[in-house]
Amino acid sequence: MQEKRYSQMTEFELKQEIALLTEKARKAEQLGIVNEYAVLERKVVMAKAYLLNPDDFKPGQSYEIESDPGSYFSIVYLNGVFAWGHRKGNEKGEEEALPISMLVK
Repeated sequence: MQEKRYSQMTEFELKQEIALLTEKARKAEQLGIVNEYAVLERKVVMAKAYLLNPDDFKPGQSYEIESDPGSYFSIVYLNGVFAWGHRKGNEKGEEEALPISMLVK
């Protein structure tokens, strides 16, 4: 069976997926499987991004990065559930994309 993309899931399905992934990540962490834990955590972040409205995030605004308190990300533009821009202090560096779920409103 073909797995659904997060973009095709309903809010209910996304919340179920997040709960499942969170539980798998907890188990991987307990077992010390660092790589699997990291992958599952990234999947949770991506699934959470699809529960948010990209219109709530504005280009030209800066938002704190959830996983990195004290670090801020300035949005240049949005593409789907990704905010493209620069971390504060790295405005001259290469543009990067963060899922909007990593940004604190």
